[in-house]
Amino acid sequence: MTLLPESESLLALAVATAREAGELVRSGRATAGDDVAVKSSPVDVVTAVDTACEHLVVGRLLGARPDDGVLGEEGAERAGTSGVRWVVDPIDGTVNFLYDLPAYAVSIAAEVDGVAAVGVVLNAATGELFTAVAGGGAFLSTPTAPDPVRLTGGRATSLEHSLVATGFGYRVERRRAQGAVVAGLLPRVRDIRRHGSAALELCAAAAGRVDAYYEAGLEPWDHAAGALVAAEAGLVVAGLPGRPVGDPLVVAAAPEIAEDLLALLAELHPA
Repeated sequence: MTLLPESESLLALAVATAREAGELVRSGRATAGDDVAVKSSPVDVVTAVDTACEHLVVGRLLGARPDDGVLGEEGAERAGTSGVRWVVDPIDGTVNFLYDLPAYAVSIAAEVDGVAAVGVVLNAATGELFTAVAGGGAFLSTPTAPDPVRLTGGRATSLEHSLVATGFGYRVERRRAQGAVVAGLLPRVRDIRRHGSAALELCAAAAGRVDAYYEAGLEPWDHAAGALVAAEAGLVVAGLPGRPVGDPLVVAAAPEIAEDLLALLAELHPA
């Protein structure tokens, strides 16, 4: 695949913005519980830091590229005229952020003409930075190892030996259905993990820390950047057979197990 001419500049802007946003998030952790509201349900929370972080990210992106579009979890939305749209989750893993569990991320993706071109996911708690450019691979750098290391996914060869990550929605009805899927899946795999951030789960699959990840009911800002990281690491990123990614599932799996996992999820998931 040929890299888009502007991909490197988009990546540089996304990385710089994510790092600045990560500093804001870290500095707000101590008072995270002081100003908390709810959204779709009593357990779907948003903090003042989420809102401030999105404001910062959108300001930096559009300040540098005023003709671009943007879609953000906390309400930022504009069409733009350049063909580039930024998809932003200011804190993916807000509940982790509230509880000081070290898995909450700034997630920034750049779409060009509707196709993901750049993805950046920064774990604000640890400083791990996952990046991807369409056609250019996926990489991880850390505060102690700043030189990017290419990601190539896991080495699972069978579903029964696979560690599978997932997540759960906020509405009772969705959680009940997701619990039923997990109950059917658990006897068929090595084990299940749940880290609480879709973006970081996708990056964990890209890094080979789990062999696969799936979740229902994600929004574009939850998976836009992480799914590109997973795909560029060589994982199969798909929806249920015959359906697009995100309708209703996002699945990322090592190629050796993808077909079997997708078939099992199609069997278990409610129509």
